[in-house]
Amino acid sequence: MTDVTCILNTIEHGEAGATNKLLPLVYEELRLPAAQKMKQESPGQTALV
Repeated sequence: MTDVTCILNTIEHGEAGATNKLLPLVYEELRLPAAQKMKQESPGQTALV
């Protein structure tokens, strides 16, 4: 089971503070592909949605 899955399970069971652990993991997972995608965009592009 991945760290994200474990944290989602603890959130589901109502553990206080578990959501604070989730954002840093998800952010790191998305940061690299977003940076790679931004390199392919035209100059001046400032955001991905």
